[in-house]
Amino acid sequence: MTETTEPKAKKPKRPRGKARLIVGKCIACGARCEAECPTDAVLMNAKGEPVIDLEKCIACKKCINICPAGAIEIYYTPEELAILAEMEKQGLLKDAKPKAPTGPAADASYRGVWVFVEQQDGCAATVSWELLGVGATLAKDLDVELCAFILGDQVDHLAPEAFAHGATKVYVVDSPLLHNYRTEPYLKGCVDLVRKYKPEVVLMGATGLGRDLAGAVATELRTGLTADCTGLTIDKEQRLLEQTRPAFGGNIMATILTRTHRPQMASVRPHVMPKPEAVPGATGEIIHEPLEMKEEDIKVKVLEVIHDEHAADHIDIGGAEVLVSGGRGMQGPENYTILQELANTLGGTISSSRAAVDAGWIPYERQVGQTGKTVRPKIYIACGISGAIQHLVGMQDANLIIAINRDRDAPIFEVAHYGIVGDLFQIVPLLTKKFAEMAKGPCEL
Repeated sequence: MTETTEPKAKKPKRPRGKARLIVGKCIACGARCEAECPTDAVLMNAKGEPVIDLEKCIACKKCINICPAGAIEIYYTPEELAILAEMEKQGLLKDAKPKAPTGPAADASYRGVWVFVEQQDGCAATVSWELLGVGATLAKDLDVELCAFILGDQVDHLAPEAFAHGATKVYVVDSPLLHNYRTEPYLKGCVDLVRKYKPEVVLMGATGLGRDLAGAVATELRTGLTADCTGLTIDKEQRLLEQTRPAFGGNIMATILTRTHRPQMASVRPHVMPKPEAVPGATGEIIHEPLEMKEEDIKVKVLEVIHDEHAADHIDIGGAEVLVSGGRGMQGPENYTILQELANTLGGTISSSRAAVDAGWIPYERQVGQTGKTVRPKIYIACGISGAIQHLVGMQDANLIIAINRDRDAPIFEVAHYGIVGDLFQIVPLLTKKFAEMAKGPCEL
């Protein structure tokens, strides 16, 4: 006699669902979801929002995980929801926990957020105080101290300024060898401090000096460095510094992590982060450390310092409170006179997009954007600028943005507080005239 057995019931296949956009939540971050999708199921529309091809979507959730605004979700059809309900009832839904990242763990003895106070001739660079502002948020999220470190010759007077801008402790390396910036002695001072006190996060300004020093320090310490960051946040669970910067020519925004090495290092351009309000009279602890180096150990010698005679006439658009900026829509360099008239009326200066610089209409030092300067003026008036992501990265944090463009679908209107659709050659002179009239007498706003 042969024995027959009933075939086992086939386990139902779990529905994967499909990804979809949550209306109103997308912040047009720079097509992170599109870059992350392995099946090319995500394309961006003119507003910078994702359009998902459901035929290609495999519900891998990579777009969901990368989205900083939580603007994408997985949805299921009623039939799929019924299957999921039945599987849950039978106890078949047992989601696996996400795998922990492989590789060696970071050294847990590193603690604290440090900001490098860049100075020249005893005057601190403004970006140092801007970094203390964002550093305070990072330190709070990590539940650690916010510290500043200063290298130079006779720079003790900068410690009270650091306390006023949020630091609770200041490390000072003061030596005549640090009077003028040279990579070797500054590198030695920074590396010795980091190895002795082990900060978890180190921030530097992405200035000429900062770019040189940060790269040298990261190389010597064998750790990671993310340059030109536009955003810094903390993953509290893993104690990771999330370093966001433009990538691939500014077409996407990349978030970079330093998982296994310490300290986590990042540089930030001037005027990207808001400067905190100073608190006069704030105090803290000052720790002095010697520079273990002699002049004969330094290969580079400073023979003479020549000051630029034209520096007084140079205008830094990064520090301007009012910017009137022109792009390809200006059609030629001669037309920038109308922008200059408007800027003069408002007490500001003119700037431009990359297109105008590439065309030779305006000098490079006036360029706003990823490959130019990052600005944070009180008023930014964009004239004939379409609003490519590379330009938006450099000006989107202005207090007030006014855009003038013929194309009502231009991306610049997505970040503008006020938009004017029309001919800028008619609109700009009218604005100049109106503002001039307002300046002559009292007016109501």
